[in-house]
Amino acid sequence: MKKFTLLIFNIIMFSIGNCGGPLISRFYFIHGGQRIWLSSWLQTIACPLILIPLSISYFHRRKIESPATAKILSITRREILGSTGVGIIAGLDGYFISWGPAKLPVSTSSLINATQLAFTALFAVLLVKQKLTVYSKLSVFLLIAGAATLALRGNGDRPTGVSVKEYVIGFVMTVMGAVCFGLMLSLIELIYIKAKNAISYTMVLEIQLIIGVSATVFCTIGMIINSDFQAIPKEASEYEIGEAKYYLVLVWCAIIWQLALLGLVGVIFYSSSLLSGIIGAFLLPVTEILAIVLFHEKFQVEKGVAIFLALCGFVSYFYGEIEQSKKEKRDNFMNDRLNYIVLHQND
Repeated sequence: MKKFTLLIFNIIMFSIGNCGGPLISRFYFIHGGQRIWLSSWLQTIACPLILIPLSISYFHRRKIESPATAKILSITRREILGSTGVGIIAGLDGYFISWGPAKLPVSTSSLINATQLAFTALFAVLLVKQKLTVYSKLSVFLLIAGAATLALRGNGDRPTGVSVKEYVIGFVMTVMGAVCFGLMLSLIELIYIKAKNAISYTMVLEIQLIIGVSATVFCTIGMIINSDFQAIPKEASEYEIGEAKYYLVLVWCAIIWQLALLGLVGVIFYSSSLLSGIIGAFLLPVTEILAIVLFHEKFQVEKGVAIFLALCGFVSYFYGEIEQSKKEKRDNFMNDRLNYIVLHQND
């Protein structure tokens, strides 16, 4: 019951962050925000919130173990270095995907981001040596076809004040963000595989914290080079809905994006990556509808086709995962039976 309650709590966090993150980032830009690096920085700056569950876990361990043996960090130096490298990629990913809310409608950028599943599958083959099923290959094709459908007539939903060049840059950068996200997930899986200790929720949170800190440092350097910190007071004073609300938008932007990351980690740990993907697939049309209602975005035939292809891609991928899981269980059962028969024959 406790595990189920925690799963539901993480599903709620993931759903709020998954839908709210792109929407509040778009809200920042349409009301006068212009800083790409600031937007990417906000996606990870709230990572210290992870210290709350980590502190609870640490003090709980101190009660079970002796204070002398309870370690502050359960991960090794190798895992820290690996997580730091992934964090740099996460910072770069944040920069790329921030171009989406800046230059594209949310409904378009969300559909492009859906292709990250295809890139995750491809990098899983290259890095983790995972075999693609027929369903996985079909999923990759459908997701890329959905993004290509948007590219054919992407200029038709170009927001007011955004040039064709800016729109194209936003489109390409968002695709690059999907590539980086796919690479990042595969590298995190590789860290888990190479880990010396058994994977626990505490260890997952520690890795997530290091990734968040590294990504924040990366984006902070970008902000310093781009003079974003000096530009914030001026941008706040000129913000369309007021200076106080400008800072409120920034705070909520940081919190909502962190909810997405924490919720994703929790759903994967308490259930599976399969469930997180199913929830993501379900939330895709929800985000589309919210963008149309809140920002009055156009919904063209191409977007409808792209949503259909993306959902078919998700269904194909997860159906393949379920079938593969069933096959592995059958194979393991048959192997156990054969071993049992062989042992009893020898007796």
